[in-house]
Amino acid sequence: MADPPPSPLLTLRGIGKSFLGVRVLDSVDLDVRPGEVHAVVGENGAGKSTLMKIASGVYAPDEGTIDFAGAVRSFRGPRDAQRAGIGMVHQEFNLLPERTVAENVYLGREPVRRGLVDRKAMLSRTAALLDSIGESSLPPQARVGQLGVARQQVVEIVKALATDARLLIMDEPTAALADNEVERLYALVRRLQERGMGVLYVSHRLKEVFDLSGRITVLKDGRLVTTVDTARTDADRLVRHMVGRELSSYYPARARPDEVGPVRLTVHDGGNRKLRGVDLRLRAGEVLGVGGLQGSGRSALARALFGAAPFATGDVRLDGAPVRLRSPRAAMRAGIAYITEDRKGEGIVAGQSVLDNALLASRALLPGAGRGARAARVRELLAAVDVRAAGEDQEIRYLSGGNQQKVVLAKWLALGPRILLFDEPTRGIDVGAKSAIHDLVRQLARDGAAVLMVSSELPELLGMSDRIIVMRDGRIAGELPAGAGEEDVVALAVGAAREAAT
Repeated sequence: MADPPPSPLLTLRGIGKSFLGVRVLDSVDLDVRPGEVHAVVGENGAGKSTLMKIASGVYAPDEGTIDFAGAVRSFRGPRDAQRAGIGMVHQEFNLLPERTVAENVYLGREPVRRGLVDRKAMLSRTAALLDSIGESSLPPQARVGQLGVARQQVVEIVKALATDARLLIMDEPTAALADNEVERLYALVRRLQERGMGVLYVSHRLKEVFDLSGRITVLKDGRLVTTVDTARTDADRLVRHMVGRELSSYYPARARPDEVGPVRLTVHDGGNRKLRGVDLRLRAGEVLGVGGLQGSGRSALARALFGAAPFATGDVRLDGAPVRLRSPRAAMRAGIAYITEDRKGEGIVAGQSVLDNALLASRALLPGAGRGARAARVRELLAAVDVRAAGEDQEIRYLSGGNQQKVVLAKWLALGPRILLFDEPTRGIDVGAKSAIHDLVRQLARDGAAVLMVSSELPELLGMSDRIIVMRDGRIAGELPAGAGEEDVVALAVGAAREAAT
């Protein structure tokens, strides 16, 4: 007979929370066992973040109880939760870039000897913690600001371990990681499991949820929908719980042959510091997908076409006429829009309103007269793409990722572009908002725009594209038709493709 599961490390029962009279959590139950990765999923606004903040002491629940390590707890703040043994790694890191790894790990808790900070002890303890999770190659004396995102995340995890955490809450831990860095995080999470730590893992990426978790809890509109064993469900059932529809309905129908128009953009033998010998054609009415591994030249291709890192060699033509796309402004004047992968850093101005963000491109290209008409047009577009906000004056930082992306799209649609370059259009967006973005992209193509879409998510790349080009080492490794499989894309990306695939 199988051994019974261990007693929960954390138990949340009947958790309720309201803000300004709005109910955001209603009677939610959840538990995490030692050595378990328990995933929490749901659309933006489902209540995931609020529940994690209650578990980590940021918020106090209005109703319900928190039981941790066999005792009922009432956390007065995050430090209380840390002392109890609960650590949290936020999507936005809380690190001091000018300080060392060791100084960040022991910030506010520095070991002291004879009244002074014992730096030797701090470095040795940090080194021991790093070694315990297989990260001994990270120097404790390295400055955090000089580390990549993946290693900064390791520092955040070690900070939690330094407080003797028994439960780690991870909020969208792979949102800013490259593909190869995700596998490294997987290995780290599994090491934490082996130590007996419980892990609460919040993610929009279903592949990660299925790869790592033992159980999955689904929230919707602040309520618990279900908790299931990962091995006993699949992506289609999970999505049905989250958004009330089948996974197969994620992607709209591809373009029919009669919906694809003439060639709008051609590049012959294009090259720059990151690209070589690029030849491509992009037609009106189609979605041309761009795949490849991280660093293969996917984003470099989009940036070259937008003039942000322009082609230094080769021939570029729009509607058959030669054109020089030497700057983003030149590309915008030519009717090209670029929806960047770095939405927070390059796509929006967080402290400005929804309306001001939607007007950014128009103001840059057409300053001066016509402001009233432009604002009226942008308001129509914000309504057309279904931006959900308290009002046009609300700061965009308070919108969900999906709604921020819709504002970015409205910003570019205000210029009436003929070519749209999407780089990771649904990164960091929940599954329901992804479907809405996919529908918008396909409708733009049906309305006659030519769409080039870069994506690192293979299901999205295959589901949305009418054709796919795969980048490798700054070149186009090959082209695949609609209906190609994941193995065909990967084979081209790693240089192991059959002749038939190219």
